Amino acid sequence: MEALKSGSDVLFILLGGIMVLAMHSGFAFLELGTVRKKNQVNALVKILVDFSVSTIAYFFIGFTVAYGVNFFAGAETLMQKSGYELTRFFFLLTFAAAIPAIISGGIAERARFNPQLIATFLIVAFIYPFFEGIAWNQAFGIQAWLKATFGEEFHDFAGSVVVHAMGGWIALPAVLLLGARHGRYTRDGQISAHPPSSIPFLALGAWILTVGWFGFNVMSAQTLEKISGLVAINSLMAMVGGTLVALVLGKNDPGFVHNGPLAGLVAVCAGSDVMHPMGALLVGGFAGGLFVVMFTLTQNRWKIDDVLGVWPLHGLCGAWGGIAAGIFGQKALGGVGGVAFMPQLIMTGLAIAIALTGSFVIYSVLKATLGLRLDREEEFDGADLSIHKITATPERESNW
Repeated sequence: MEALKSGSDVLFILLGGIMVLAMHSGFAFLELGTVRKKNQVNALVKILVDFSVSTIAYFFIGFTVAYGVNFFAGAETLMQKSGYELTRFFFLLTFAAAIPAIISGGIAERARFNPQLIATFLIVAFIYPFFEGIAWNQAFGIQAWLKATFGEEFHDFAGSVVVHAMGGWIALPAVLLLGARHGRYTRDGQISAHPPSSIPFLALGAWILTVGWFGFNVMSAQTLEKISGLVAINSLMAMVGGTLVALVLGKNDPGFVHNGPLAGLVAVCAGSDVMHPMGALLVGGFAGGLFVVMFTLTQNRWKIDDVLGVWPLHGLCGAWGGIAAGIFGQKALGGVGGVAFMPQLIMTGLAIAIALTGSFVIYSVLKATLGLRLDREEEFDGADLSIHKITATPERESNW
């Protein structure tokens, strides 16, 4: 029976890892559809290579930083419990690799390739797992202190704060240090629209992410005996809430409509196992509205050229999700309980502080030493030709 249980848990978490791995293709197509055509190849290459670099960083360093587990043992030892620890690494790697995938969307169209790979390695090896260990592995006794002080620990079931808020807030200094794309904002205050190159690809990316998210959330139970249908339905309700509010506030804009479900799903991750479905609907709906309002503000009023809106989508909606878990997870609002407001607020703030500090240090050093962005001519030609020497549709080139 023990062997059967181990095998079942391995299969369960492996299927979750595969579903979240599939989400990375969603990241790729969401970015591909949003950027201009001269940067489509770069979007596809970045996500795959970032994932590969993340794997190396997390396998050799990051997983040990977060959980104190390493794989410097014989294969026979690693096979114990049907290799459960290995598959758990794979599942959590797909979470860790979401961080550079999130950043990629914010810095699209003007970032240099190799410096970003260095940033990816450092973030996944050190910055992300540092907070992951605090939140999910009792590191530094912070969770124990929260429990003793407020009666409950910080609760983040599937990573609203640990993954999404961290990713969005790590991306923000990178976006600011890079600066806006040339021509995006003119000296006389005008804004040049850079419309998505392909709404169908953008929509495809959003759909892949949405479907994979049910593996992201449900399989965060990590063992079969802890699986909960409540997580699935809460994810569904938050997705729907985010979509409908983004539809209304975004005035039928397809970019907002397809990011709406993602905003809702980002926000529900933390409390998906403790909220009532109606609470999840409200949390997701608020996140959809938050994304539309804050994306518009950052792009048009504050003139922050966050191409895919990753700071509003992941940074702000993730932070909202972390705090919302402490509100809508309480029994008074139909939740399961076991959560408190102050631990959610404190740890969300800590995540933001770690993300901003770590990111600013890494990207400032890279900017001073290697440089972060393409030169003006390379950016004009597009990252596809400048970095990869080919465009997405080479048969249409005049010199073909």
